[in-house]
Amino acid sequence: MRQARSILSGLRLPEADAHDLPDSAKRFADGGQYRIEIPSVEGPRALEAVVAAAAEHGVGIHRISQGSGIMLLTDAEISAMLALGRAQGIEVCLFVGPRASWDVGVQAASTNGRVLGASLRGADQLAYGIEDVLRASALGVRSVLVGDVGHLMVLGRMKARGDLPSDFVLKTSITLPAANPATARVLEDLGATSVNLPVDLSLAQIAAIRQAIDVAIDFYVESPDDFGGAVRHYEIPELVRVAAPIYLKFGLRNAPGLYPSGQHLEAAVLALSRERVRRAAIGLSILRRYAPGAVASPLGPSR
Repeated sequence: MRQARSILSGLRLPEADAHDLPDSAKRFADGGQYRIEIPSVEGPRALEAVVAAAAEHGVGIHRISQGSGIMLLTDAEISAMLALGRAQGIEVCLFVGPRASWDVGVQAASTNGRVLGASLRGADQLAYGIEDVLRASALGVRSVLVGDVGHLMVLGRMKARGDLPSDFVLKTSITLPAANPATARVLEDLGATSVNLPVDLSLAQIAAIRQAIDVAIDFYVESPDDFGGAVRHYEIPELVRVAAPIYLKFGLRNAPGLYPSGQHLEAAVLALSRERVRRAAIGLSILRRYAPGAVASPLGPSR
């Protein structure tokens, strides 16, 4: 194994998983170790439910993300979400709309092809994905979820040449997870400013990825069933310690699928939004109990 480990070291990548679980000295620009994200917030009413639940439970929310896609929100709905996000200091992150699992292809719907679910099929769909982001940017959106590596590359270059604002957040989706340090580095090099990890990585594997990248890590403390249904609340203190800066995401196990969402599913969307905030309150109580010195990013103007 010496040659393989030497190759990794020469590429400035960890030679092995970080079984000693070293402290991460990296931080968000504001000095915080962690932020709270509530996923699957599928429209203005869902965001209103999140804000109300956050006040009820005393939870500071830094970011919400949406999964059904920009293309399935009206201009008025996007503007309403952005206005509420600005008022509450919450970053509003919207998923790019087109994806293979909603297209005419069959592989994304097959047992072994599900990993392609959020990829963009063909040049036309890639163009649709770019158009989705340009529309969102024109409305004031400054944060999107990306599930295709080529799309990430294009958006990263658009940002570099000024087609997108310099502070535009490119957040990789759980459907494009970084399972090892090299993959995480590739996504960062392509322009990702926030990198999702698989829900089942060990703390040692997560710590090794942290050594390889500087951008924020996104991690599902509790994940939906279709991503494994892991419930890892008691690991939150260690996740913050070894993986900072990290977004702690609170999905829900044993919850119905929502995508693509709409008024026909609104009652479920609102109930699930409230419960995700309650789960975040439970997770934060564990963090405060076992790591009272952990530093959250301050709440304030949306990033």
